[in-house]
Amino acid sequence: MDIDHTAPSTLLLLVRHGVTPTTGQVLPGRAPGLHLSEAGREQARAVAQRLEGLELAAIYTSPMERARETAAPAAERSGLEPVLCGGIVECDFGEWTGGQLTELSRLPEWKTVQQAPSTFRFPGGESFPEMQDRMVAALEAIAARHRGGVVACFSHADPIKAAVAHLSGRPLDEFQKISIDPASVTVAEYRPDGTTAVVGTNSTVGPVKGLRGTGRP
Repeated sequence: MDIDHTAPSTLLLLVRHGVTPTTGQVLPGRAPGLHLSEAGREQARAVAQRLEGLELAAIYTSPMERARETAAPAAERSGLEPVLCGGIVECDFGEWTGGQLTELSRLPEWKTVQQAPSTFRFPGGESFPEMQDRMVAALEAIAARHRGGVVACFSHADPIKAAVAHLSGRPLDEFQKISIDPASVTVAEYRPDGTTAVVGTNSTVGPVKGLRGTGRP
């Protein structure tokens, strides 16, 4: 198959949701009913401002309320209807869902979660490889659906970190070393030749690097 090397890349903006009242304290997972705090709503409005002026092809969001609420201001500004995407939802933490991080960190399994996540499955939930596989597959499908476009995907810290590890060729066991802050934007590039790259990571202020018209980082 001939590849048009002049064709534009597809850019996916991987946006972590804004802060909630329990961010940094609880492992919320997929428990329903967790909404953005007032600070998180302000972060969502700031994300929308940072994306203003871009010709977004689409907006995708995790079904969780905190992700949908983060996507809402950008959707309103762009006039796009967010598409719910189960593939970019938070990790299923199973029996750990809702646990206090201070208590979970005392468990003997916590060391495995931090140092060898590729070997760990949450009791009654997902393994980290399963989370990475479905996140990567979902992003590939989105990129294929919007070739040459710019798409915003509102998701969660661990799935985004796992995607960044994959796209940058890092082993999954290193994904905990990747920082993805609340309301940050990470830019993934899907090129016409089938290669991928991460061209901007964990951007929280100012113009989002890696976008057309802003120059490469």
